[in-house]
Amino acid sequence: MSVLAYPNPERILVRGVNWLGDAVMTTPALVRLREKYPAARITLLCPEKLADLWAQHPAVDAVLTFGAEEGIWSVARRLRAGRFELALVLPNSPRSAMEVFWAGIPQRIGHARAWRNFFLTHAVPARREAVRMRKRSATEIRQLTAPGGAAARPTWPATVHQIHDFLHLVGALGGNPAPCPPVLAVTPAETAAVREKFGLGADGQRWLGLNPGAEYGPAKRWPAEKFIAAAREIQARTGARWLVFGGKGDRELAARITAGIVAGRASDAVVDLAGRTSLRELLALLGLCRVVLTNDTGPMHVAAALGVPVVVPFGSTSPELTGPGFSPSAVVLAATSPCGPCFLRECPIDFRCMQEITVDQVVHHVSAVFGGPQ
Repeated sequence: MSVLAYPNPERILVRGVNWLGDAVMTTPALVRLREKYPAARITLLCPEKLADLWAQHPAVDAVLTFGAEEGIWSVARRLRAGRFELALVLPNSPRSAMEVFWAGIPQRIGHARAWRNFFLTHAVPARREAVRMRKRSATEIRQLTAPGGAAARPTWPATVHQIHDFLHLVGALGGNPAPCPPVLAVTPAETAAVREKFGLGADGQRWLGLNPGAEYGPAKRWPAEKFIAAAREIQARTGARWLVFGGKGDRELAARITAGIVAGRASDAVVDLAGRTSLRELLALLGLCRVVLTNDTGPMHVAAALGVPVVVPFGSTSPELTGPGFSPSAVVLAATSPCGPCFLRECPIDFRCMQEITVDQVVHHVSAVFGGPQ
């Protein structure tokens, strides 16, 4: 049953999340929200950097953005002009609840959290299955990896995935909380444009994607030398070419990996795209790929939402919580080291979680998916 005093809002604001991967994980909740309110005008508020993600999305009618330096009062003043009747607040931050409170939106729904419940009209308790991502201390990690420490890393059921947390809020509105796969859309015109811009040739070319970065930190990154070794072997087996993805901060890493793949081979064996694409271009380019080999990061979620198979080494993070598990073609290579998931940006010991995932494992799975049905 809906928690709303006025259950049929015509103008809904969704306060979106701030990171690319998290944003993709909210798309099932947006789909369910659209099902619940098919006639409502749904506006999404998000950071400027994510605005283009929502182009072509059937659950979003309009997008409002805010800059990295824009304050709460400025955002709230602009929201007042929208005369929204309902705000669905997806982030757990105090700021996101304060924005819709000071905007005067009469119905404000979000997860219950200390320091922000006052600003919500409906603070929704956490699900029983919800798991918080707790960072381990260096001392705890050393204890777990010492002789006689924990036997194995913990595992959780599929119901702990963060997608369910966003759906839980829609369920509080009376919507359907059942999970569905994340979905993004790219138009044929966008695909044609990136082919022409980056000289990627005819539609018959089979591409592989490689995404070696992770904005969160190095603990989520499979080692560069392993990416190089796997990419060279996969190319030898398949004859395919690589598209190397990354943001501006990944340029040095991408250049190193590109040079390693190309060494002794034709220079057109790989196209380095790091720092060269807009967000919409990234979507279109990922959509060209037969398989994407990637760390646990935003482009992983984007590729999976586009229906592209992904192969993902998981070390410091948990595939049960943030993996591409709703994609039937995803392959997760999860580490077994007992110190994980630690959720740290940098490993305080020997990076054993990622080191234990072998080149042979990755080569096997990427080659198997690549060689599957066309």
